[in-house]
Amino acid sequence: MADTLDGVELIRARPVPRPGRWISAAVILVLVAMAIHGLITNPNYKWPIVWEWLFSTTIMTGVAYTLILTVLAMVLGTVLAVTMAVMRQSPNPILRWVATFYIWFFRGTPIYTQLIFWSLLPVLYPQLSLGIPFGPEFLTFDMNKVFTTFLMSFIGLGMNEGAYLAEIIRAGLLSVDKGQWEAATALGMPRGKIFQRIVLPQAMRVIVPPIGNETISMLKTTSLVSAIPFTLELTFAAQTKGQQLFAPVPLLISAAIWYLVITSVLMVAQHYVERHFGKGFDARPQTRTSTRTEPNPEAPSDPFLEVTP
Repeated sequence: MADTLDGVELIRARPVPRPGRWISAAVILVLVAMAIHGLITNPNYKWPIVWEWLFSTTIMTGVAYTLILTVLAMVLGTVLAVTMAVMRQSPNPILRWVATFYIWFFRGTPIYTQLIFWSLLPVLYPQLSLGIPFGPEFLTFDMNKVFTTFLMSFIGLGMNEGAYLAEIIRAGLLSVDKGQWEAATALGMPRGKIFQRIVLPQAMRVIVPPIGNETISMLKTTSLVSAIPFTLELTFAAQTKGQQLFAPVPLLISAAIWYLVITSVLMVAQHYVERHFGKGFDARPQTRTSTRTEPNPEAPSDPFLEVTP
């Protein structure tokens, strides 16, 4: 017997069978099982060596320097990005052109090429001096002593990252309605407080997700500092030790495991940061608890209006 509601027969809908979904899921499960079986049973991976070197001094030193390079490069890139994003919106044409050239150059050339250039900087400029142009020099630096490979690495990474982050931050600032800035200015708020209290909290909702992705990308981009070369980075250290032991695959697997662990932690942190800055911007549609309108006995009756549930 069919179900009824208020004398109206209800339709009992059934989902359309889709066997293709189950077939594709079965194929994927088989492929995943084959891949896991190959990883476990293939002796060429040499898993005992992987676990032996996973927490070794060589690998852990590489992990530490990789994290340090990532943090320093992102800090430098963020500072440069904020500066360039503000300069891009400046009414001063010189500041605007300088920021545009910086973004154009570092986004238009490969990061590997830039790192090689930074490694050759002491050859191009053996000495740097501070003083009056075309006048006396007050302080002189020996580039070979001051400009170490570690300094080259994080400056090169940070300069490149700043060009990408500048466009992200500029897009976030432009996402805030200009009328809010004008309204706050009309109320007499200083520009610094307007930026801190009104513009930045709303812009962070747009800025945080791509910056989180850039941080994860920077963690992996540090492997390119071998172009300088900086020998203490995780990938380079694992590759070098693997060649010495005639077991490059197990050492690279150990490095890959640490990359996955750090990336997973960063993804979790990104999730909570996004949720913090996304408060008040929930775009999910509100669910309606009732589809019937109950008449109000106290409301005045109108013969020309008809309320339909």
